[in-house]
Amino acid sequence: MSHEQGVRGWARRRGGACVAAALVCLGAWACKGKPGGVSHEEVTALLQQEAQAIKATGEKLDPILRVKATWTLAEATATERPGDADRPWSGLIRFHIRAETQDSDGKVLVDEKDKRFDYLWSASLHRWLIQPSAS
Repeated sequence: MSHEQGVRGWARRRGGACVAAALVCLGAWACKGKPGGVSHEEVTALLQQEAQAIKATGEKLDPILRVKATWTLAEATATERPGDADRPWSGLIRFHIRAETQDSDGKVLVDEKDKRFDYLWSASLHRWLIQPSAS
């Protein structure tokens, strides 16, 4: 192998290493401002999907019970948690629930309440994890 071929091979290897380093830097720059590698918009959209799943489950009641439940989404917000790399976002979902029950006389009884669900975003699992409620 001539000296010139050795220099070209070294330059080619060196150039590949530079490209790899540039890609790593570009990836780090793209994730800057994205705790856990996801943006506020991304985690909020996923939290809203979670809220829709809760709503669908909550409104699906056995007709024999003669209860009609309406779950209205009041809030779905994601908040950054600085300093926690594995749980960089907290999420809050709040519903206003209206339940109408028909008694044996045909009279409709209405019960209304608010329900809260607390979440933490898991960066390692890349999904929301529900947190046990204090009450």
